[in-house]
Amino acid sequence: MDDRLKDLIKNLGDAIIESLSVSYQLTEAISEIKNAGYDVFMILEATVGFNKREESGDQESKPSQPVGLAKWNSQDQAFLGAMKISLDE
Repeated sequence: MDDRLKDLIKNLGDAIIESLSVSYQLTEAISEIKNAGYDVFMILEATVGFNKREESGDQESKPSQPVGLAKWNSQDQAFLGAMKISLDE
């Protein structure tokens, strides 16, 4: 993996962490759990794949479509929406 891609991946991770840290809904939900007498820990897992696009003359290069991923349900969409992430259909 080249250094440029490593930097881009680090920036993506930083952006995800930042979006979680400024989420009012997340902060409020964690505060409510703590006020109820519980400690909170959170483990989030994200799978991100990268495919290098082939550059071919004048043809427009399109990213490849993910294969074998589970379908999104309404909870998945709500979570991504809370993180201000949208998916193009």
